[in-house]
Amino acid sequence: MKWKDPIPICLTSPTMSVPFALNAELSTVWHNNPTLLHNKYPDDNFLMRIILPRITAIPSVEYLSDSVPSFGCGFFCAGPATTCDAYIFSVFFVNAFIATTAIDGVVELQSPEVIWVANRNRPVGENATVQLTELGDLVLYDADGTLVWSTNTTGKSVVGMNLTGSGNLVLLDRANVEVWRSFDHPTDTLAVSQMLHLGQKLIAHTSVTNWAEGKLYLTVLADGMHAFAGIDTPLEYYKSPTGGSVATNKAAYIALNNDSLEVFTSFREIEALDYHIQLHANSSGLEFARLDWDGHMRLYRWENDSWVSSDIFDISDPCSYPLACGEYGICSHGQCSCPGVALEQTGLFELVDAREVNRGCFLTSSLSCGSAGKTSFLAVPNVTQFNIVYNWTTDEEHCKLSCLNDCSCRASFFQHKDTSSGFCFLASDIFSLKSVTAQSYSSNFSSLAFVKIQDSTHKSLLSKEKRAIVLVAGSLSFVTSVIVAVFIVLRRNRAEPLEDEYNIDCFPGLPTRFSFMDLKSATGDFSRKIGAGGSGSVFEGQIGDKHVAVKRLDGINQGKREFLAEVETIGSINHIHLVSLIGFCAERTHRLLVYEYMPNGSLDKWIFQNHHAAPLDWKTRLKIITDVAKGLAYLHSDCRQTIAHLDIKPQNILLDEMFTAKISDFGLAKLIDREQSSVMTRLRGTVGYLAPEWLTSVITEKVDVYSFGVVIMEILCGRRNLDYSQPEESRHLISILQESAKNNQLLDLIDPGCIDMGLYLDDVFRMMNLAMWCLQVDNNRRPSMSMVVKTLDGTMDVETELDFDLIHLTVASRPAGRNTMTLQIDSVLSGPR
Repeated sequence: MKWKDPIPICLTSPTMSVPFALNAELSTVWHNNPTLLHNKYPDDNFLMRIILPRITAIPSVEYLSDSVPSFGCGFFCAGPATTCDAYIFSVFFVNAFIATTAIDGVVELQSPEVIWVANRNRPVGENATVQLTELGDLVLYDADGTLVWSTNTTGKSVVGMNLTGSGNLVLLDRANVEVWRSFDHPTDTLAVSQMLHLGQKLIAHTSVTNWAEGKLYLTVLADGMHAFAGIDTPLEYYKSPTGGSVATNKAAYIALNNDSLEVFTSFREIEALDYHIQLHANSSGLEFARLDWDGHMRLYRWENDSWVSSDIFDISDPCSYPLACGEYGICSHGQCSCPGVALEQTGLFELVDAREVNRGCFLTSSLSCGSAGKTSFLAVPNVTQFNIVYNWTTDEEHCKLSCLNDCSCRASFFQHKDTSSGFCFLASDIFSLKSVTAQSYSSNFSSLAFVKIQDSTHKSLLSKEKRAIVLVAGSLSFVTSVIVAVFIVLRRNRAEPLEDEYNIDCFPGLPTRFSFMDLKSATGDFSRKIGAGGSGSVFEGQIGDKHVAVKRLDGINQGKREFLAEVETIGSINHIHLVSLIGFCAERTHRLLVYEYMPNGSLDKWIFQNHHAAPLDWKTRLKIITDVAKGLAYLHSDCRQTIAHLDIKPQNILLDEMFTAKISDFGLAKLIDREQSSVMTRLRGTVGYLAPEWLTSVITEKVDVYSFGVVIMEILCGRRNLDYSQPEESRHLISILQESAKNNQLLDLIDPGCIDMGLYLDDVFRMMNLAMWCLQVDNNRRPSMSMVVKTLDGTMDVETELDFDLIHLTVASRPAGRNTMTLQIDSVLSGPR
């Protein structure tokens, strides 16, 4: 029995009557609870609750082969089905039928496959709600009323929602025109008739059990289809064999075509593809393509009553995939193992799942960065990573030392002919290690990895025999030592102040001080994580009637000095364009900061193409530039001391519900007395935003002006200054700006995702000239932030005598100096906070 088109029917059970509707009207609300249509047995490895079924339910079938999957929309359990507390709002394939043994026609659901997710990074719980509001916005709220996701379509004349036959969730206006489409916001999957446009990405899951965005993504550039691994410095592991180049192709699209992914670079090809897609979508075949957590791009087809998969990428060596053996796993001829096993140093790593060795390995003792002396390296010979781009030439000891002094570095790779000279790569993202042989290199080169481990763990790797002797011989002394230690600790706690209290109460004008238990309760035991970065994690919380963001410093890259700097710097100042510090906690080893909640998250979420938020219009971009300028002008000119922020970047610019921009994260800030013209300090900040004078370590507040110039260009161009996913000649935005300015080709830099920027070209070019004024290599030629504000207000003109040589290459792309820098990695604090 085959069904070509879904038919609306009504299934009933003893407790509910659910019509198989395909659309919804305004003011409709769905609650995530068992009143929704759901699978009969919640312990059958999945739990789903359907709000918009577009499925063919076959009455009284006896065998599963009598039905085929179609689409549904609703809540899907992203955790264990038996105790699920994490749901994602999604579109999925699902197979529905009524078993002949069912009582009162209870529906059975089988073989779900999710093809689109709204809230993959922020699951919701029981009794969460989805609502199509009266104003035409589709929103997702958690059970406590927290806004988790929205289509942001208020005011666009939406009158209804529909789930199409191709699995596209759409919002429609009165003219039946699609105002919003899930196909325009891809996650990790392409369905038939869905296209991935130039600059869009498919981002794989973190792991088999974690639905959050991981480190692997597929994108389409003008010269073809590319797959990358990594967040801060993405490395390419696959490129499509299609022709064309950036110079010849101004547009590109990826679509599922003839059971493979194909790249199209002209509208004529797209028009021909549309006709083929229509035929293909109406065929009896059911299929989709998904970038899986391990980096494989797989085609899934419904055959013989189940989903079968096949690889799309033509990568012959299985070890060339970034996660062929999961994180830390060593891949050798397709076989997986953990580091240390071959060296008879067991105990350092364990398998994530002993039954599935390709899931990877994990450190038995987590890394911390209290000081460099607490960590050491496990040297793993004859291994490399899938596609290392070596950063610089150095010797083995400096390669190791650079990683040891960089808390974001998890391993260093050294390729050499002898230990006196070789090529070094520092990896902040851990992938699989790839086994190599001496024959793989010419001229007797060899390759090895230094994997960072806890020093205490390494030293405790005794043989089983030695460990037994030590345990027996030391048991009595151990018990005695414990008793003495407990006595000393109790006495010290009564007699002495806590070491980590910092004497912080002596600072004038401090905000509210909270206890650790207060903040633990406010954040639901730190369960609502909305961001993470080099300095710590951020959690959503509620204190009384105040919505807050709680930043917990994890000790990885921010210690006592940075904590005190942040409290002291912004604890006593207040400005509309600075994020308000509501309070703090300094209790024993706990260091937390409580900020006002910023519902629209950080700026990078809205301007970079690897995020899925709707692009900002020109007026909003200009407003954000002006807001940040006013905040910096206040810090530089209107405080008792000049405050240099030293880490201005989109991740540290937060947006409230009205897209008012506020500067955050003062952990690296430096106070400069008014009588001082400059200060000397160690290099700190984020690569890509560093002013040239950092080479001398003698800086002024003008380093913030330089960083602000970089941010202006990122806002105008919709991309990062340093983007390693781009072709080599296009990786550095300021270099491109320099050449474009000299050749009078600034128009080519405008963000193609901003639909109305072309209507304000005079203003756009004025902002580019302002950015170049801020980016002058000679800091004396840069404007003050007060001058920038006057320029934005129209009371002052942009300097016209500019030097277009904007690049000091040593700072612009210098990765080798990590052993002397306090550099921040790009954070992922992009959610609301």
